[in-house]
Amino acid sequence: MSELLGVAVLGAGHMGADHVRRLDRVVSGARVAAVADPDAARAKEAVAGLDGVLVHTEVEAALEAPGVDAVLIASPGPAHEEALLAAFARGLPVLCEKPMVPDPAGALRVVEAEARLGRRLTQIGFMRRYDAEYQRLKSLLDGGRLGRALMLHCTHRNVSSPPDFTSAMLIDSSVSHEIDAARWLLGQELTAVTVLTPRSSAGAPEGLLDPQFVLFETDGGALVDVEVFVNCGFGYQVRCEAVCEAGSALIGDERAMLVTERVGARRDVPQDYLVRFADAYDREVQAWVDATLRGRITGPGAWDGYAASVVAEAGVRAQRSGNRVTVEQAPRPALYAEPR
Repeated sequence: MSELLGVAVLGAGHMGADHVRRLDRVVSGARVAAVADPDAARAKEAVAGLDGVLVHTEVEAALEAPGVDAVLIASPGPAHEEALLAAFARGLPVLCEKPMVPDPAGALRVVEAEARLGRRLTQIGFMRRYDAEYQRLKSLLDGGRLGRALMLHCTHRNVSSPPDFTSAMLIDSSVSHEIDAARWLLGQELTAVTVLTPRSSAGAPEGLLDPQFVLFETDGGALVDVEVFVNCGFGYQVRCEAVCEAGSALIGDERAMLVTERVGARRDVPQDYLVRFADAYDREVQAWVDATLRGRITGPGAWDGYAASVVAEAGVRAQRSGNRVTVEQAPRPALYAEPR
Protein backbone atom coordinates (compact mmCIF):
# COMPACT_ATOMS: atom_id res chain seq x y z
CA MET A 1 0.00 0.00 0.00
CA SER A 2 1.31 3.46 -0.91
CA GLU A 3 1.26 6.43 1.46
CA LEU A 4 -2.16 7.32 0.08
CA LEU A 5 -4.99 4.81 0.39
CA GLY A 6 -6.25 4.12 -3.12
CA VAL A 7 -10.05 3.86 -2.95
CA ALA A 8 -12.42 2.38 -5.50
CA VAL A 9 -15.80 4.13 -5.20
CA LEU A 10 -18.71 1.95 -6.33
CA GLY A 11 -21.68 4.07 -7.36
CA ALA A 12 -21.52 7.60 -8.76
CA GLY A 13 -24.97 8.87 -7.84
CA HIS A 14 -25.79 11.56 -5.27
CA MET A 15 -24.00 9.78 -2.40
CA GLY A 16 -21.14 8.32 -4.44
CA ALA A 17 -20.31 11.61 -6.12
CA ASP A 18 -20.24 13.34 -2.75
CA HIS A 19 -17.81 10.72 -1.44
CA VAL A 20 -15.59 11.22 -4.49
CA ARG A 21 -15.50 14.94 -3.68
CA ARG A 22 -14.82 14.18 0.00
CA LEU A 23 -11.94 11.81 -0.72
CA ASP A 24 -10.39 14.27 -3.16
CA ARG A 25 -10.85 17.56 -1.28
CA VAL A 26 -11.55 16.90 2.40
CA VAL A 27 -10.06 13.64 3.64
CA SER A 28 -6.32 13.27 4.10
CA GLY A 29 -4.38 10.07 3.43
CA ALA A 30 -6.53 8.82 0.55
CA ARG A 31 -7.13 9.28 -3.16
CA VAL A 32 -9.78 8.09 -5.59
CA ALA A 33 -8.17 5.34 -7.66
CA ALA A 34 -11.22 4.06 -9.54
CA VAL A 35 -14.96 4.61 -9.88
CA ALA A 36 -17.55 2.12 -11.07
CA ASP A 37 -21.13 2.86 -12.14
CA PRO A 38 -23.36 1.23 -14.77
CA ASP A 39 -23.82 4.75 -16.18
CA ALA A 40 -20.37 5.53 -17.58
CA ALA A 41 -21.28 9.16 -18.27
CA ARG A 42 -22.33 9.68 -14.67
CA ALA A 43 -19.11 8.07 -13.42
CA LYS A 44 -17.01 10.32 -15.66
CA GLU A 45 -18.91 13.38 -14.44
CA ALA A 46 -18.25 12.42 -10.80
CA VAL A 47 -14.48 12.34 -11.37
CA ALA A 48 -14.21 15.28 -13.76
CA GLY A 49 -11.04 17.21 -12.99
CA LEU A 50 -9.40 14.35 -11.06
CA ASP A 51 -6.20 12.95 -12.51
CA GLY A 52 -5.43 9.24 -12.73
CA VAL A 53 -8.89 7.91 -11.85
CA LEU A 54 -9.97 4.86 -13.81
CA VAL A 55 -13.67 4.71 -14.74
CA HIS A 56 -15.49 1.39 -15.14
CA THR A 57 -19.04 0.17 -15.55
CA GLU A 58 -18.39 -3.16 -13.78
CA VAL A 59 -17.58 -3.66 -10.07
CA GLU A 60 -15.03 -6.40 -10.71
CA ALA A 61 -13.04 -4.21 -13.07
CA ALA A 62 -12.86 -1.40 -10.53
CA LEU A 63 -11.72 -3.74 -7.77
CA GLU A 64 -8.97 -5.09 -10.02
CA ALA A 65 -7.82 -1.62 -11.09
CA PRO A 66 -4.19 -0.72 -10.35
CA GLY A 67 -3.66 1.13 -7.10
CA VAL A 68 -6.90 0.04 -5.42
CA ASP A 69 -6.31 -0.68 -1.71
CA ALA A 70 -9.84 -0.31 -0.34
CA VAL A 71 -13.46 0.06 -1.42
CA LEU A 72 -16.22 2.56 -0.67
CA ILE A 73 -19.65 1.20 -1.63
CA ALA A 74 -22.23 3.88 -2.41
CA SER A 75 -24.33 1.98 -4.94
CA PRO A 76 -28.02 1.08 -4.34
CA GLY A 77 -28.61 -1.37 -1.48
CA PRO A 78 -29.53 -4.42 -3.61
CA ALA A 79 -26.05 -4.29 -5.20
CA HIS A 80 -24.16 -4.30 -1.90
CA GLU A 81 -24.00 -8.04 -1.19
CA GLU A 82 -22.25 -8.88 -4.47
CA ALA A 83 -19.83 -5.99 -4.06
CA LEU A 84 -19.00 -6.90 -0.47
CA LEU A 85 -18.33 -10.53 -1.31
CA ALA A 86 -16.14 -9.48 -4.25
CA ALA A 87 -14.15 -7.21 -1.93
CA PHE A 88 -13.78 -10.02 0.62
CA ALA A 89 -12.43 -12.33 -2.09
CA ARG A 90 -9.64 -9.81 -2.68
CA GLY A 91 -9.02 -9.01 0.98
CA LEU A 92 -10.00 -5.37 0.46
CA PRO A 93 -11.23 -3.25 3.41
CA VAL A 94 -14.68 -1.75 2.78
CA LEU A 95 -16.72 1.23 3.89
CA CYS A 96 -20.28 0.33 2.85
CA GLU A 97 -23.15 2.78 2.95
CA LYS A 98 -26.27 1.62 4.71
CA PRO A 99 -28.18 -0.56 4.29
CA MET A 100 -25.34 -3.08 4.29
CA VAL A 101 -27.75 -5.48 2.57
CA PRO A 102 -31.50 -4.72 2.58
CA ASP A 103 -32.73 -8.21 3.45
CA PRO A 104 -31.67 -10.10 6.61
CA ALA A 105 -30.83 -13.31 4.75
CA GLY A 106 -28.38 -11.51 2.48
CA ALA A 107 -26.96 -9.53 5.40
CA LEU A 108 -26.38 -12.77 7.29
CA ARG A 109 -24.56 -14.24 4.29
CA VAL A 110 -22.20 -11.26 4.40
CA VAL A 111 -21.64 -11.71 8.14
CA GLU A 112 -20.92 -15.42 7.69
CA ALA A 113 -18.55 -14.76 4.77
CA GLU A 114 -16.57 -12.24 6.81
CA ALA A 115 -16.55 -14.54 9.83
CA ARG A 116 -15.03 -17.29 7.67
CA LEU A 117 -12.20 -14.90 6.82
CA GLY A 118 -11.47 -14.61 10.52
CA ARG A 119 -10.96 -10.85 10.41
CA ARG A 120 -13.10 -7.77 10.00
CA LEU A 121 -12.94 -5.96 6.68
CA THR A 122 -16.22 -4.03 6.79
CA GLN A 123 -17.32 -0.72 8.25
CA ILE A 124 -20.97 0.26 7.71
CA GLY A 125 -21.92 3.86 6.99
CA PHE A 126 -24.00 4.69 10.05
CA MET A 127 -22.57 8.20 10.10
CA ARG A 128 -24.57 9.42 13.09
CA ARG A 129 -22.02 7.71 15.31
CA TYR A 130 -19.56 10.34 14.02
CA ASP A 131 -21.82 13.37 14.50
CA ALA A 132 -20.51 15.65 17.27
CA GLU A 133 -23.91 15.95 18.97
CA TYR A 134 -24.53 12.20 18.93
CA GLN A 135 -21.05 11.58 20.29
CA ARG A 136 -21.66 14.00 23.18
CA LEU A 137 -24.95 12.28 23.95
CA LYS A 138 -23.25 8.87 23.87
CA SER A 139 -20.54 10.10 26.25
CA LEU A 140 -23.16 11.54 28.62
CA LEU A 141 -25.17 8.31 28.70
CA ASP A 142 -22.08 6.13 29.15
CA GLY A 143 -20.89 8.37 31.99
CA GLY A 144 -24.00 7.59 34.02
CA ARG A 145 -24.53 11.11 35.35
CA LEU A 146 -28.20 11.03 34.40
CA GLY A 147 -28.76 7.47 35.58
CA ARG A 148 -30.12 4.76 33.35
CA ALA A 149 -31.72 5.72 30.05
CA LEU A 150 -35.43 4.91 30.10
CA MET A 151 -36.62 6.28 26.75
CA LEU A 152 -35.37 7.77 23.50
CA HIS A 153 -37.68 10.13 21.62
CA CYS A 154 -36.55 10.48 18.01
CA THR A 155 -37.66 12.62 15.08
CA HIS A 156 -36.66 12.01 11.45
CA ARG A 157 -38.12 14.41 8.87
CA ASN A 158 -37.33 14.98 5.18
CA VAL A 159 -38.55 17.73 2.88
CA SER A 160 -39.84 15.22 0.34
CA SER A 161 -39.36 11.62 -0.67
CA PRO A 162 -37.97 10.35 -3.99
CA PRO A 163 -40.54 9.28 -6.62
CA ASP A 164 -39.99 5.57 -6.01
CA PHE A 165 -40.13 5.73 -2.20
CA THR A 166 -42.44 3.15 -0.61
CA SER A 167 -44.14 2.89 2.77
CA ALA A 168 -41.73 0.10 3.74
CA MET A 169 -38.75 2.33 2.94
CA LEU A 170 -39.74 4.74 5.71
CA ILE A 171 -38.67 1.88 7.99
CA ASP A 172 -35.86 0.06 6.19
CA SER A 173 -34.25 3.14 4.66
CA SER A 174 -35.04 6.15 6.86
CA VAL A 175 -35.56 4.63 10.33
CA SER A 176 -32.59 2.29 9.85
CA HIS A 177 -30.43 5.19 11.07
CA GLU A 178 -32.43 5.42 14.32
CA ILE A 179 -32.20 1.63 14.69
CA ASP A 180 -28.41 1.75 14.72
CA ALA A 181 -28.25 4.95 16.77
CA ALA A 182 -30.49 3.46 19.46
CA ARG A 183 -28.45 0.25 19.68
CA TRP A 184 -25.25 2.30 19.94
CA LEU A 185 -26.47 4.97 22.35
CA LEU A 186 -28.11 2.51 24.74
CA GLY A 187 -25.77 -0.46 24.31
CA GLN A 188 -28.87 -2.63 24.01
CA GLU A 189 -30.50 -4.75 21.32
CA LEU A 190 -33.93 -3.95 19.92
CA THR A 191 -36.23 -6.87 20.61
CA ALA A 192 -39.70 -5.87 19.37
CA VAL A 193 -41.33 -3.25 17.16
CA THR A 194 -44.78 -1.75 16.72
CA VAL A 195 -45.72 0.67 13.94
CA LEU A 196 -48.67 3.05 14.08
CA THR A 197 -49.84 5.08 11.08
CA PRO A 198 -51.96 8.22 11.43
CA ARG A 199 -53.79 9.49 8.37
CA SER A 200 -51.28 10.38 5.69
CA SER A 201 -50.24 13.96 5.13
CA ALA A 202 -51.74 15.81 2.18
CA GLY A 203 -48.13 16.30 1.04
CA ALA A 204 -47.46 12.57 0.76
CA PRO A 205 -47.71 10.89 -2.66
CA GLU A 206 -50.79 8.80 -3.27
CA GLY A 207 -50.58 5.47 -1.42
CA LEU A 208 -47.59 6.39 0.78
CA LEU A 209 -48.12 5.93 4.52
CA ASP A 210 -46.43 9.11 5.74
CA PRO A 211 -45.87 9.95 8.57
CA GLN A 212 -45.41 6.86 10.73
CA PHE A 213 -44.81 6.33 14.45
CA VAL A 214 -42.44 3.48 15.29
CA LEU A 215 -42.01 2.05 18.80
CA PHE A 216 -39.07 -0.22 19.67
CA GLU A 217 -38.52 -2.25 22.83
CA THR A 218 -35.02 -3.18 24.01
CA ASP A 219 -33.49 -6.05 25.94
CA GLY A 220 -32.52 -3.54 28.65
CA GLY A 221 -36.09 -2.45 29.33
CA ALA A 222 -35.91 0.90 27.50
CA LEU A 223 -38.36 2.21 24.91
CA VAL A 224 -37.45 4.04 21.69
CA ASP A 225 -40.03 5.94 19.65
CA VAL A 226 -39.45 7.43 16.22
CA GLU A 227 -41.62 9.89 14.32
CA VAL A 228 -40.64 9.48 10.68
CA PHE A 229 -42.13 12.01 8.24
CA VAL A 230 -40.50 12.04 4.82
CA ASN A 231 -42.71 14.66 3.14
CA CYS A 232 -42.91 17.32 5.82
CA GLY A 233 -42.24 20.01 3.19
CA PHE A 234 -40.15 22.43 5.23
CA GLY A 235 -36.76 20.89 6.00
CA TYR A 236 -34.54 18.03 7.07
CA GLN A 237 -34.72 17.52 10.83
CA VAL A 238 -33.17 14.83 13.02
CA ARG A 239 -33.60 15.01 16.79
CA CYS A 240 -33.06 12.64 19.68
CA GLU A 241 -33.99 13.12 23.33
CA ALA A 242 -32.75 10.68 25.95
CA VAL A 243 -34.97 10.56 29.03
CA CYS A 244 -33.07 9.11 32.00
CA GLU A 245 -33.68 8.47 35.68
CA ALA A 246 -32.10 11.76 36.78
CA GLY A 247 -32.48 14.06 33.78
CA SER A 248 -32.81 14.29 30.03
CA ALA A 249 -30.70 15.41 27.08
CA LEU A 250 -31.86 16.65 23.69
CA ILE A 251 -29.79 16.92 20.51
CA GLY A 252 -30.70 18.21 17.07
CA ASP A 253 -32.23 21.61 17.84
CA GLU A 254 -29.17 23.81 17.40
CA ARG A 255 -27.92 22.85 13.96
CA ALA A 256 -29.77 25.57 12.07
CA MET A 257 -28.48 29.13 11.66
CA LEU A 258 -30.54 31.90 13.27
CA VAL A 259 -30.74 35.05 11.12
CA THR A 260 -32.01 38.30 12.68
CA GLU A 261 -32.87 41.27 10.46
CA ARG A 262 -35.04 44.39 10.66
CA VAL A 263 -37.93 42.45 9.21
CA GLY A 264 -37.67 39.83 11.92
CA ALA A 265 -35.86 36.64 12.86
CA ARG A 266 -35.78 33.35 11.04
CA ARG A 267 -34.01 30.05 11.51
CA ASP A 268 -32.60 28.33 8.44
CA VAL A 269 -33.53 24.64 8.36
CA PRO A 270 -31.23 22.22 6.45
CA GLN A 271 -32.91 20.83 3.35
CA ASP A 272 -30.74 17.76 2.86
CA TYR A 273 -28.98 15.06 4.88
CA LEU A 274 -25.69 15.89 3.16
CA VAL A 275 -25.98 19.37 4.68
CA ARG A 276 -27.11 18.35 8.17
CA PHE A 277 -24.54 15.57 8.51
CA ALA A 278 -21.74 16.96 6.33
CA ASP A 279 -19.29 17.02 9.23
CA ALA A 280 -20.31 13.53 10.35
CA TYR A 281 -19.63 12.12 6.87
CA ASP A 282 -16.23 13.84 6.85
CA ARG A 283 -15.34 12.42 10.27
CA GLU A 284 -16.60 8.96 9.32
CA VAL A 285 -14.57 8.67 6.11
CA GLN A 286 -11.47 10.17 7.73
CA ALA A 287 -11.70 7.68 10.62
CA TRP A 288 -12.08 4.81 8.14
CA VAL A 289 -9.08 5.94 6.09
CA ASP A 290 -6.91 6.42 9.20
CA ALA A 291 -7.82 2.99 10.59
CA THR A 292 -7.38 1.25 7.25
CA LEU A 293 -3.91 2.72 6.80
CA ARG A 294 -3.06 1.20 10.21
CA GLY A 295 -4.43 -2.17 9.12
CA ARG A 296 -7.50 -1.91 11.34
CA ILE A 297 -11.27 -1.69 11.00
CA THR A 298 -13.19 0.39 13.53
CA GLY A 299 -16.71 1.74 13.82
CA PRO A 300 -19.99 -0.08 13.09
CA GLY A 301 -19.33 -3.40 11.42
CA ALA A 302 -21.07 -6.13 9.46
CA TRP A 303 -22.90 -7.39 12.55
CA ASP A 304 -24.37 -3.93 13.08
CA GLY A 305 -25.46 -3.91 9.45
CA TYR A 306 -27.11 -7.30 9.92
CA ALA A 307 -28.83 -6.22 13.15
CA ALA A 308 -30.26 -3.14 11.45
CA SER A 309 -31.59 -5.27 8.58
CA VAL A 310 -33.27 -7.73 10.96
CA VAL A 311 -34.93 -5.00 13.02
CA ALA A 312 -36.03 -3.09 9.92
CA GLU A 313 -37.54 -6.24 8.41
CA ALA A 314 -39.49 -6.82 11.64
CA GLY A 315 -40.61 -3.19 11.45
CA VAL A 316 -41.93 -3.62 7.92
CA ARG A 317 -43.88 -6.70 9.04
CA ALA A 318 -45.28 -4.73 11.98
CA GLN A 319 -46.28 -1.92 9.63
CA ARG A 320 -48.12 -4.27 7.29
CA SER A 321 -49.82 -6.37 9.97
CA GLY A 322 -50.57 -3.69 12.54
CA ASN A 323 -49.21 -6.05 15.20
CA ARG A 324 -46.28 -5.99 17.58
CA VAL A 325 -43.48 -8.08 16.01
CA THR A 326 -40.56 -9.59 17.90
CA VAL A 327 -37.03 -9.38 16.50
CA GLU A 328 -35.17 -12.66 16.05
CA GLN A 329 -31.44 -12.53 15.41
CA ALA A 330 -29.10 -15.32 14.41
CA PRO A 331 -26.35 -16.26 16.92
CA ARG A 332 -23.57 -13.68 16.96
CA PRO A 333 -20.25 -15.07 15.56
CA ALA A 334 -17.24 -14.79 17.85
CA LEU A 335 -15.65 -12.28 15.45
CA TYR A 336 -18.24 -9.72 16.58
CA ALA A 337 -18.07 -10.39 20.31
CA GLU A 338 -16.85 -6.89 21.14
CA PRO A 339 -19.40 -4.27 22.31
CA ARG A 340 -21.53 -2.68 19.60
